[in-house]
Amino acid sequence: MATSKRKTENPIPEEESDRLIVRPLGAGQEVGRSCIMMEFKGKKIMLDCGIHPGRDGLDSLPFFDMIDPEQIDLLLVSHFHLDHAGALPYFLKKTSFRGRVFMTHATKAIYRWLLSDYVKVSNISSDKMLYSDADLAESMDKIETINFHQEIEANGVKFWCYNAGHVLGAAMYMIEIAGVKILYTGDFSRQEDRHLMAAEIPSIKPDVLIMESTYGVHIHEKREDRESRFTGTIHDIVNRGGRCLIPVFALGRAQELLLILDEYWSNHPELHDIPIYYASSLAKKCMAVYQTYINAMNEKIRRQIAINNPFVFKHISNLRGMDHFDDVGPSVVMASPGMMQSGLSRDLFESWCTDRRNGVIIAGYCVEGTLAKTIMSSPEEVTTMSGQKLPLNMSVDYISFSAHTDYQQSSDFIRQLKPPHIVSYGN
Repeated sequence: MATSKRKTENPIPEEESDRLIVRPLGAGQEVGRSCIMMEFKGKKIMLDCGIHPGRDGLDSLPFFDMIDPEQIDLLLVSHFHLDHAGALPYFLKKTSFRGRVFMTHATKAIYRWLLSDYVKVSNISSDKMLYSDADLAESMDKIETINFHQEIEANGVKFWCYNAGHVLGAAMYMIEIAGVKILYTGDFSRQEDRHLMAAEIPSIKPDVLIMESTYGVHIHEKREDRESRFTGTIHDIVNRGGRCLIPVFALGRAQELLLILDEYWSNHPELHDIPIYYASSLAKKCMAVYQTYINAMNEKIRRQIAINNPFVFKHISNLRGMDHFDDVGPSVVMASPGMMQSGLSRDLFESWCTDRRNGVIIAGYCVEGTLAKTIMSSPEEVTTMSGQKLPLNMSVDYISFSAHTDYQQSSDFIRQLKPPHIVSYGN
């Protein structure tokens, strides 16, 4: 009996296939460790390389075991936040990746100091540390910079970037492969604030839009209402004799909040005896970077710099650590890190949380598994770093200054771009 041979079709080579593959290695159905792999026409591009703020060591990394780093042509970093850039020194030093890496000038300047601070304040054993400060310094030599609207061709891929708002230096990347244009937003905000421009609307329409959806269908309150609630809450806390803790990351939203506080104190002479501290070992370095990149900010700041530097504050002092802090009477302290997993913000929280006069204001997005997220559900007690249980008596307020797009901004952005295909991810 004759056997019939099944005819097998030859698979189409990647270079000839019209299939675009978008694969999240992190932030697919979560917020944290943003890292998206994109494959098209044989080109492999990684978009962001972050860590998960609520996890430690290797557990905080994107799922690098799903890819062969050696095959990646290009890595584009949207901005300096840890959940978008925190895994980069590890990826460059401890994997077989040999492609090219790009970010904007401001992002590279701030990345160096923000990750250095992360290495210092991480309260984990040395065997769990993903990289050292030396690894971070070494990674700087491998990072290339791009200007907004500058077109670059690297390894057969053409790309350029637009201002994304969100934080200083944040970029949206337009990537063109074989005539197909893909826009990756990273984190973006379409609302101008006190120092940043709103994200641009690209003049060139993308075929595919890969867009953040951190806030889903949530709509932000108006900026003026949010600022009024923020300053009013702080005023109430210090009026009752309390200490106000504002946990922030050293760079990003911190600068926006400092501008708001300094103006409010200037307009309220009765508060001049109550000190405001910006508690970060990076404080001076941060401000030097912000003063350098004034031209990347909005028109209001650029006009003001001609008269006086808005980032030289009249009512705010730098605080390097607890040993420099005379904790007597009411005060306002902005301290890093923002989610209070360790560091100075965690130390102050544990010192102050039992006193009803004190208050903490959570001013940004909080990831599951962090102390900042935990206290937003008003537990009766909290666990300290040493494992001790303490009553949570201080007031807890959530007033989000997180510069992410909300439902209205996202919808409007999509309506203006009219992309045929949309891929949304957690953050």
